[in-house]
Amino acid sequence: MKNVCANWGTSSRPVERKVSPLVKKQKFCTPEFKCNAKVTLSAVLNSLKLRIRNRKSPRALSFDRPLVLLQSDDWGRVGVRDREGFEELRSAGVPLGEQPYDFYTLETAEDVCALREMLQRHHDSIGRSPCMVMNFVVSNLDFAKIGDHGFQVYLQPLAHGLPGSWKRPGLFDSYHKGIADGVFYPALHGTTHFCLSAVERELGKKKDNAALLRTFWKSETPYVYWRMPWIGYEYWDPEQNEFLDASSQDRLIRESVEFFQEMFGVRPLSACAPGYRANQDTWRAWSSSGIRVFQNGSGGFLPTHLDSQGTLRIYRNVDFEPATSGSAFSLERCLQQTRQKLDRGLPAVVSIHAINFHSSLRDFRTPALKLLDRFLAVLEAEYPDLLYVHDGDLYRMATQATGEGRAGSAHLATTEQDADPSLTVGGGRT
Repeated sequence: MKNVCANWGTSSRPVERKVSPLVKKQKFCTPEFKCNAKVTLSAVLNSLKLRIRNRKSPRALSFDRPLVLLQSDDWGRVGVRDREGFEELRSAGVPLGEQPYDFYTLETAEDVCALREMLQRHHDSIGRSPCMVMNFVVSNLDFAKIGDHGFQVYLQPLAHGLPGSWKRPGLFDSYHKGIADGVFYPALHGTTHFCLSAVERELGKKKDNAALLRTFWKSETPYVYWRMPWIGYEYWDPEQNEFLDASSQDRLIRESVEFFQEMFGVRPLSACAPGYRANQDTWRAWSSSGIRVFQNGSGGFLPTHLDSQGTLRIYRNVDFEPATSGSAFSLERCLQQTRQKLDRGLPAVVSIHAINFHSSLRDFRTPALKLLDRFLAVLEAEYPDLLYVHDGDLYRMATQATGEGRAGSAHLATTEQDADPSLTVGGGRT
Protein backbone atom coordinates (compact mmCIF):
# COMPACT_ATOMS: atom_id res chain seq x y z
CA MET A 1 0.00 0.00 0.00
CA LYS A 2 3.00 2.34 0.04
CA ASN A 3 2.11 3.61 -3.39
CA VAL A 4 -1.04 4.95 -1.78
CA CYS A 5 0.86 7.44 0.27
CA ALA A 6 1.62 10.34 -2.01
CA ASN A 7 2.28 13.72 -0.48
CA TRP A 8 -1.19 15.00 0.14
CA GLY A 9 -1.91 18.28 1.88
CA THR A 10 -5.06 19.98 2.99
CA SER A 11 -5.14 22.78 0.46
CA SER A 12 -8.64 23.53 -0.77
CA ARG A 13 -8.55 24.43 -4.41
CA PRO A 14 -12.02 25.35 -5.59
CA VAL A 15 -14.11 22.62 -7.15
CA GLU A 16 -17.61 23.11 -8.45
CA ARG A 17 -19.74 20.01 -8.38
CA LYS A 18 -23.44 20.57 -8.75
CA VAL A 19 -25.60 17.72 -7.59
CA SER A 20 -28.07 16.61 -10.21
CA PRO A 21 -31.84 17.10 -9.70
CA LEU A 22 -33.91 14.63 -7.74
CA VAL A 23 -33.10 11.13 -8.82
CA LYS A 24 -35.65 8.45 -9.53
CA LYS A 25 -36.28 5.79 -6.93
CA GLN A 26 -37.75 2.34 -6.89
CA LYS A 27 -39.82 0.50 -4.34
CA PHE A 28 -37.87 -2.08 -2.35
CA CYS A 29 -39.84 -5.27 -1.90
CA THR A 30 -39.32 -8.96 -2.35
CA PRO A 31 -40.61 -10.66 -5.53
CA GLU A 32 -43.15 -12.55 -3.46
CA PHE A 33 -44.90 -9.43 -2.19
CA LYS A 34 -45.97 -6.53 -4.37
CA CYS A 35 -45.58 -3.36 -2.35
CA ASN A 36 -49.26 -2.45 -2.51
CA ALA A 37 -50.65 -5.95 -2.16
CA LYS A 38 -52.67 -7.04 0.86
CA VAL A 39 -51.45 -10.34 2.23
CA THR A 40 -52.52 -12.49 5.15
CA LEU A 41 -50.22 -13.60 7.92
CA SER A 42 -50.55 -17.16 6.66
CA ALA A 43 -49.43 -16.10 3.17
CA VAL A 44 -46.43 -14.27 4.62
CA LEU A 45 -45.34 -17.30 6.64
CA ASN A 46 -45.85 -19.69 3.74
CA SER A 47 -43.81 -17.49 1.44
CA LEU A 48 -41.09 -17.12 4.07
CA LYS A 49 -40.88 -20.90 4.42
CA LEU A 50 -40.69 -21.23 0.64
CA ARG A 51 -37.86 -18.71 0.41
CA ILE A 52 -35.95 -20.45 3.20
CA ARG A 53 -36.32 -23.84 1.52
CA ASN A 54 -35.20 -22.48 -1.85
CA ARG A 55 -32.26 -20.48 -0.55
CA LYS A 56 -28.88 -22.01 0.06
CA SER A 57 -27.96 -20.75 3.52
CA PRO A 58 -24.56 -19.10 3.71
CA ARG A 59 -21.98 -21.00 5.70
CA ALA A 60 -19.63 -19.23 8.07
CA LEU A 61 -15.97 -19.06 7.17
CA SER A 62 -13.92 -20.73 9.87
CA PHE A 63 -10.16 -20.49 10.35
CA ASP A 64 -7.71 -22.59 12.34
CA ARG A 65 -6.13 -19.49 13.92
CA PRO A 66 -7.81 -16.60 15.75
CA LEU A 67 -8.36 -13.58 13.47
CA VAL A 68 -9.21 -10.05 14.66
CA LEU A 69 -10.34 -7.31 12.27
CA LEU A 70 -11.06 -3.66 13.20
CA GLN A 71 -13.57 -1.72 11.05
CA SER A 72 -14.25 1.98 11.53
CA ASP A 73 -16.71 4.31 9.76
CA ASP A 74 -17.05 8.05 9.04
CA TRP A 75 -13.43 9.11 8.42
CA GLY A 76 -13.06 12.35 6.47
CA ARG A 77 -16.66 13.43 7.16
CA VAL A 78 -16.94 16.89 8.73
CA GLY A 79 -19.48 17.47 11.49
CA VAL A 80 -19.92 20.36 13.95
CA ARG A 81 -17.24 22.93 13.14
CA ASP A 82 -15.36 22.77 16.41
CA ARG A 83 -16.09 25.20 19.25
CA GLU A 84 -16.86 28.14 16.95
CA GLY A 85 -19.49 26.23 14.99
CA PHE A 86 -20.87 24.69 18.19
CA GLU A 87 -21.45 28.10 19.76
CA GLU A 88 -22.89 29.55 16.54
CA LEU A 89 -25.48 26.79 16.41
CA ARG A 90 -26.36 27.16 20.08
CA SER A 91 -26.79 30.91 19.56
CA ALA A 92 -29.11 30.11 16.64
CA GLY A 93 -31.32 28.06 18.94
CA VAL A 94 -29.99 24.55 18.32
CA PRO A 95 -29.57 22.97 21.80
CA LEU A 96 -26.34 21.08 21.12
CA GLY A 97 -24.85 18.99 23.91
CA GLU A 98 -27.64 16.51 24.48
CA GLN A 99 -26.18 13.45 22.69
CA PRO A 100 -22.64 12.26 21.84
CA TYR A 101 -23.06 13.06 18.14
CA ASP A 102 -23.67 16.71 19.05
CA PHE A 103 -19.90 16.65 19.70
CA TYR A 104 -18.94 14.89 16.47
CA THR A 105 -16.51 17.18 14.61
CA LEU A 106 -13.66 15.80 12.48
CA GLU A 107 -10.54 13.98 13.55
CA THR A 108 -7.36 16.05 13.83
CA ALA A 109 -3.86 15.05 12.79
CA GLU A 110 -3.08 14.62 16.49
CA ASP A 111 -6.05 12.25 16.89
CA VAL A 112 -4.94 10.14 13.95
CA CYS A 113 -1.29 10.10 15.05
CA ALA A 114 -2.24 9.02 18.58
CA LEU A 115 -4.27 6.15 17.14
CA ARG A 116 -1.43 5.15 14.81
CA GLU A 117 1.11 5.14 17.61
CA MET A 118 -1.10 3.04 19.87
CA LEU A 119 -1.70 0.45 17.14
CA GLN A 120 2.05 0.29 16.40
CA ARG A 121 2.73 -0.78 19.98
CA HIS A 122 0.76 -4.00 19.42
CA HIS A 123 1.78 -7.07 17.45
CA ASP A 124 0.26 -10.41 16.57
CA SER A 125 1.95 -13.81 16.47
CA ILE A 126 3.92 -12.98 13.29
CA GLY A 127 4.88 -9.44 14.21
CA ARG A 128 2.15 -7.43 12.48
CA SER A 129 0.35 -4.54 14.15
CA PRO A 130 -3.44 -4.24 14.03
CA CYS A 131 -4.55 -2.58 10.80
CA MET A 132 -7.75 -0.57 11.17
CA VAL A 133 -10.08 -0.51 8.18
CA MET A 134 -11.01 3.16 7.80
CA ASN A 135 -14.18 3.74 5.78
CA PHE A 136 -13.96 7.18 4.20
CA VAL A 137 -16.71 9.57 3.15
CA VAL A 138 -14.96 10.99 0.09
CA SER A 139 -16.65 14.38 -0.25
CA ASN A 140 -18.14 17.09 1.93
CA LEU A 141 -20.59 19.89 1.32
CA ASP A 142 -18.93 22.86 -0.39
CA PHE A 143 -20.24 25.48 2.03
CA ALA A 144 -18.79 28.48 0.20
CA LYS A 145 -20.37 27.47 -3.10
CA ILE A 146 -23.67 26.65 -1.39
CA GLY A 147 -23.82 30.09 0.18
CA ASP A 148 -23.12 31.79 -3.15
CA HIS A 149 -25.82 29.88 -5.03
CA GLY A 150 -28.94 30.14 -2.93
CA PHE A 151 -28.35 27.01 -0.86
CA GLN A 152 -28.26 24.56 -3.71
CA VAL A 153 -26.24 21.44 -2.94
CA TYR A 154 -22.60 21.35 -4.07
CA LEU A 155 -19.96 18.83 -3.08
CA GLN A 156 -16.20 19.14 -2.66
CA PRO A 157 -14.11 15.97 -3.07
CA LEU A 158 -12.03 15.14 -0.01
CA ALA A 159 -8.87 15.01 -2.12
CA HIS A 160 -9.33 18.74 -2.85
CA GLY A 161 -9.20 19.71 0.79
CA LEU A 162 -11.66 20.57 3.52
CA PRO A 163 -14.61 22.89 2.84
CA GLY A 164 -15.03 26.52 3.81
CA SER A 165 -13.09 27.61 6.90
CA TRP A 166 -12.49 24.09 8.18
CA LYS A 167 -8.83 23.62 9.15
CA ARG A 168 -6.98 20.43 9.99
CA PRO A 169 -3.24 20.98 9.46
CA GLY A 170 -1.44 17.77 8.60
CA LEU A 171 -4.56 15.60 8.64
CA PHE A 172 -4.20 14.10 5.19
CA ASP A 173 -0.52 13.41 5.76
CA SER A 174 -1.43 11.58 8.97
CA TYR A 175 -3.85 9.33 7.06
CA HIS A 176 -1.18 8.44 4.53
CA LYS A 177 1.51 7.93 7.17
CA GLY A 178 -0.68 5.35 8.91
CA ILE A 179 -1.36 3.62 5.59
CA ALA A 180 2.37 3.53 4.81
CA ASP A 181 3.07 2.12 8.27
CA GLY A 182 0.52 -0.65 7.71
CA VAL A 183 -1.86 0.27 10.54
CA PHE A 184 -4.60 1.93 8.43
CA TYR A 185 -6.41 0.37 5.48
CA PRO A 186 -8.63 2.80 3.51
CA ALA A 187 -12.02 1.60 2.31
CA LEU A 188 -15.10 3.28 0.84
CA HIS A 189 -18.03 4.57 2.88
CA GLY A 190 -19.72 6.81 0.31
CA THR A 191 -19.79 10.10 -1.55
CA THR A 192 -21.95 11.52 1.24
CA HIS A 193 -23.46 9.90 4.32
CA PHE A 194 -26.91 11.41 3.75
CA CYS A 195 -29.38 10.97 0.89
CA LEU A 196 -28.86 13.83 -1.57
CA SER A 197 -32.33 13.58 -3.06
CA ALA A 198 -33.97 13.69 0.38
CA VAL A 199 -32.02 16.84 1.25
CA GLU A 200 -32.80 18.50 -2.09
CA ARG A 201 -36.50 17.72 -1.64
CA GLU A 202 -36.57 19.32 1.82
CA LEU A 203 -34.76 22.41 0.55
CA GLY A 204 -37.36 22.72 -2.20
CA LYS A 205 -40.23 22.71 0.28
CA LYS A 206 -38.82 25.85 1.95
CA LYS A 207 -40.31 24.84 5.32
CA ASP A 208 -38.92 24.07 8.78
CA ASN A 209 -36.54 21.34 7.66
CA ALA A 210 -35.07 23.60 4.99
CA ALA A 211 -34.61 26.37 7.55
CA LEU A 212 -32.81 23.96 9.88
CA LEU A 213 -30.45 22.86 7.10
CA ARG A 214 -29.64 26.48 6.25
CA THR A 215 -28.92 27.22 9.91
CA PHE A 216 -26.47 24.33 10.06
CA TRP A 217 -24.84 25.17 6.74
CA LYS A 218 -24.30 28.82 7.70
CA SER A 219 -22.19 27.44 10.55
CA GLU A 220 -20.43 25.09 8.09
CA THR A 221 -21.91 22.04 9.77
CA PRO A 222 -23.66 19.61 7.38
CA TYR A 223 -26.07 18.02 9.87
CA VAL A 224 -26.43 16.13 13.13
CA TYR A 225 -28.24 12.96 12.10
CA TRP A 226 -30.23 12.23 15.25
CA ARG A 227 -31.76 15.72 15.04
CA MET A 228 -32.83 15.30 11.40
CA PRO A 229 -33.23 11.61 10.48
CA TRP A 230 -35.23 12.68 7.41
CA ILE A 231 -31.91 13.25 5.62
CA GLY A 232 -31.63 9.46 5.34
CA TYR A 233 -28.56 7.61 4.11
CA GLU A 234 -26.82 7.84 0.76
CA TYR A 235 -28.76 5.05 -0.98
CA TRP A 236 -31.89 5.15 1.21
CA ASP A 237 -34.67 7.78 1.18
CA PRO A 238 -36.59 7.53 4.49
CA GLU A 239 -39.62 9.62 3.49
CA GLN A 240 -40.21 7.49 0.42
CA ASN A 241 -39.22 4.36 2.37
CA GLU A 242 -37.24 3.09 -0.58
CA PHE A 243 -33.79 2.72 -2.05
CA LEU A 244 -32.64 4.88 -4.91
CA ASP A 245 -33.05 3.20 -8.28
CA ALA A 246 -30.22 1.17 -9.80
CA SER A 247 -28.96 3.83 -12.21
CA SER A 248 -28.81 6.49 -9.48
CA GLN A 249 -26.90 4.20 -7.14
CA ASP A 250 -24.53 3.21 -9.93
CA ARG A 251 -23.81 6.87 -10.71
CA LEU A 252 -23.16 7.72 -7.05
CA ILE A 253 -20.89 4.72 -6.53
CA ARG A 254 -18.87 5.37 -9.67
CA GLU A 255 -18.36 8.95 -8.54
CA SER A 256 -17.34 7.89 -5.03
CA VAL A 257 -14.83 5.38 -6.44
CA GLU A 258 -13.30 8.17 -8.58
CA PHE A 259 -13.04 10.46 -5.55
CA PHE A 260 -11.50 7.63 -3.51
CA GLN A 261 -8.91 6.91 -6.19
CA GLU A 262 -8.03 10.59 -6.40
CA MET A 263 -7.50 10.67 -2.64
CA PHE A 264 -5.61 7.41 -2.17
CA GLY A 265 -4.17 6.48 -5.56
CA VAL A 266 -5.93 3.11 -5.67
CA ARG A 267 -9.48 1.88 -6.18
CA PRO A 268 -11.26 0.51 -3.11
CA LEU A 269 -11.49 -3.24 -2.55
CA SER A 270 -13.94 -2.93 0.35
CA ALA A 271 -17.05 -0.81 1.00
CA CYS A 272 -19.59 -0.16 3.73
CA ALA A 273 -22.86 1.58 2.85
CA PRO A 274 -23.78 4.58 5.02
CA GLY A 275 -26.17 3.41 7.70
CA TYR A 276 -25.54 -0.14 6.39
CA ARG A 277 -28.43 0.55 3.97
CA ALA A 278 -27.68 -1.42 0.81
CA ASN A 279 -29.67 -3.63 -1.57
CA GLN A 280 -28.94 -5.74 -4.63
CA ASP A 281 -28.53 -2.63 -6.79
CA THR A 282 -25.87 -1.34 -4.38
CA TRP A 283 -24.04 -4.67 -4.48
CA ARG A 284 -24.15 -4.82 -8.28
CA ALA A 285 -22.77 -1.29 -8.57
CA TRP A 286 -20.00 -2.06 -6.08
CA SER A 287 -19.10 -5.23 -7.97
CA SER A 288 -18.96 -3.43 -11.32
CA SER A 289 -16.55 -0.92 -9.75
CA GLY A 290 -14.20 -3.67 -8.58
CA ILE A 291 -15.28 -3.84 -4.94
CA ARG A 292 -15.00 -7.41 -3.65
CA VAL A 293 -15.67 -7.01 0.07
CA PHE A 294 -19.09 -5.90 1.34
CA GLN A 295 -19.14 -4.76 4.97
CA ASN A 296 -22.26 -5.10 7.12
CA GLY A 297 -23.25 -3.99 10.60
CA SER A 298 -23.89 -6.14 13.63
CA GLY A 299 -27.22 -7.39 14.84
CA GLY A 300 -28.12 -9.82 12.05
CA PHE A 301 -27.96 -13.58 11.83
CA LEU A 302 -25.66 -13.96 8.84
CA PRO A 303 -22.01 -14.95 9.33
CA THR A 304 -18.99 -13.70 7.42
CA HIS A 305 -19.01 -15.75 4.21
CA LEU A 306 -18.22 -15.90 0.51
CA ASP A 307 -21.34 -15.57 -1.63
CA SER A 308 -22.07 -17.37 -4.89
CA GLN A 309 -20.30 -14.59 -6.84
CA GLY A 310 -17.09 -14.94 -4.86
CA THR A 311 -17.71 -11.71 -2.93
CA LEU A 312 -16.68 -11.65 0.71
CA ARG A 313 -19.48 -10.46 2.97
CA ILE A 314 -18.19 -9.40 6.36
CA TYR A 315 -20.56 -8.99 9.31
CA ARG A 316 -19.43 -7.14 12.41
CA ASN A 317 -19.94 -9.07 15.62
CA VAL A 318 -18.34 -6.94 18.36
CA ASP A 319 -19.51 -3.37 19.03
CA PHE A 320 -16.64 -1.43 20.63
CA GLU A 321 -18.15 2.06 20.91
CA PRO A 322 -17.26 3.77 24.21
CA ALA A 323 -17.96 7.28 22.88
CA THR A 324 -21.61 6.58 22.14
CA SER A 325 -22.25 3.88 24.76
CA GLY A 326 -21.18 6.02 27.72
CA SER A 327 -21.53 4.30 31.09
CA ALA A 328 -23.15 1.30 29.40
CA PHE A 329 -19.88 0.38 27.71
CA SER A 330 -18.23 -2.75 29.07
CA LEU A 331 -14.73 -3.80 28.10
CA GLU A 332 -15.31 -7.23 29.61
CA ARG A 333 -18.44 -7.74 27.53
CA CYS A 334 -16.48 -6.89 24.36
CA LEU A 335 -13.79 -9.37 25.38
CA GLN A 336 -16.37 -12.06 26.06
CA GLN A 337 -17.97 -11.52 22.65
CA THR A 338 -14.57 -11.68 20.99
CA ARG A 339 -13.56 -14.87 22.81
CA GLN A 340 -16.85 -16.43 21.80
CA LYS A 341 -16.05 -15.90 18.13
CA LEU A 342 -12.38 -16.81 18.27
CA ASP A 343 -12.94 -20.00 20.23
CA ARG A 344 -15.15 -21.25 17.40
CA GLY A 345 -12.68 -20.34 14.69
CA LEU A 346 -14.73 -17.36 13.51
CA PRO A 347 -13.11 -13.97 12.79
CA ALA A 348 -13.86 -11.31 15.40
CA VAL A 349 -14.97 -8.22 13.47
CA VAL A 350 -14.84 -5.19 15.76
CA SER A 351 -16.87 -2.05 15.00
CA ILE A 352 -15.38 1.20 16.34
CA HIS A 353 -16.52 4.47 14.71
CA ALA A 354 -14.30 7.49 14.07
CA ILE A 355 -16.07 9.57 16.75
CA ASN A 356 -14.25 7.48 19.37
CA PHE A 357 -11.01 9.20 18.38
CA HIS A 358 -12.25 12.81 18.20
CA SER A 359 -11.02 15.32 20.78
CA SER A 360 -11.61 18.90 19.56
CA LEU A 361 -15.05 19.39 21.15
CA ARG A 362 -15.11 16.56 23.67
CA ASP A 363 -12.20 14.28 24.43
CA PHE A 364 -13.49 10.92 23.28
CA ARG A 365 -9.99 9.94 22.16
CA THR A 366 -8.20 9.51 25.48
CA PRO A 367 -10.58 7.00 27.09
CA ALA A 368 -11.19 5.15 23.81
CA LEU A 369 -7.47 4.65 23.17
CA LYS A 370 -6.93 3.37 26.71
CA LEU A 371 -9.78 0.88 26.34
CA LEU A 372 -8.70 -0.28 22.88
CA ASP A 373 -5.10 -0.59 24.08
CA ARG A 374 -6.23 -2.83 26.95
CA PHE A 375 -8.54 -4.84 24.69
CA LEU A 376 -5.73 -5.66 22.26
CA ALA A 377 -3.25 -6.45 25.06
CA VAL A 378 -5.63 -8.99 26.61
CA LEU A 379 -6.21 -10.71 23.28
CA GLU A 380 -2.48 -10.89 22.55
CA ALA A 381 -1.88 -12.47 25.97
CA GLU A 382 -4.71 -14.99 25.68
CA TYR A 383 -4.18 -16.04 22.04
CA PRO A 384 -0.48 -16.64 21.28
CA ASP A 385 -1.32 -17.56 17.65
CA LEU A 386 -3.44 -14.43 17.08
CA LEU A 387 -3.47 -12.77 13.64
CA TYR A 388 -4.52 -9.18 12.97
CA VAL A 389 -6.06 -8.80 9.52
CA HIS A 390 -7.77 -6.16 7.40
CA ASP A 391 -10.45 -6.64 4.73
CA GLY A 392 -7.94 -7.31 1.97
CA ASP A 393 -6.15 -9.93 4.07
CA LEU A 394 -9.41 -11.67 4.91
CA TYR A 395 -10.48 -11.68 1.27
CA ARG A 396 -7.23 -13.33 0.23
CA MET A 397 -7.50 -15.81 3.10
CA ALA A 398 -11.04 -16.71 2.12
CA THR A 399 -10.28 -17.13 -1.56
CA GLN A 400 -6.73 -18.53 -1.38
CA ALA A 401 -6.63 -20.08 2.11
CA THR A 402 -3.47 -18.14 2.93
CA GLY A 403 -2.71 -14.98 4.85
CA GLU A 404 -0.07 -12.81 3.28
CA GLY A 405 1.16 -10.51 5.99
CA ARG A 406 2.52 -7.04 5.96
CA ALA A 407 5.48 -8.35 8.02
CA GLY A 408 5.42 -12.04 7.17
CA SER A 409 2.91 -14.68 6.17
CA ALA A 410 0.71 -17.25 7.85
CA HIS A 411 -0.82 -20.22 6.08
CA LEU A 412 -4.29 -21.10 7.29
CA ALA A 413 -6.80 -23.87 7.00
CA THR A 414 -10.10 -22.33 5.92
CA THR A 415 -13.34 -24.25 6.31
CA GLU A 416 -17.09 -23.54 6.37
CA GLN A 417 -19.52 -24.18 9.20
CA ASP A 418 -23.21 -23.64 9.77
CA ALA A 419 -24.13 -20.24 11.17
CA ASP A 420 -25.05 -20.13 14.84
CA PRO A 421 -27.58 -17.33 15.61
CA SER A 422 -26.49 -17.33 19.27
CA LEU A 423 -23.17 -15.83 18.22
CA THR A 424 -24.64 -12.59 16.90
CA VAL A 425 -24.87 -9.36 18.83
CA GLY A 426 -27.73 -6.91 18.79
CA GLY A 427 -28.08 -3.20 18.28
CA GLY A 428 -26.46 -2.56 14.93
CA ARG A 429 -25.19 1.01 14.69
CA THR A 430 -25.40 3.57 11.96
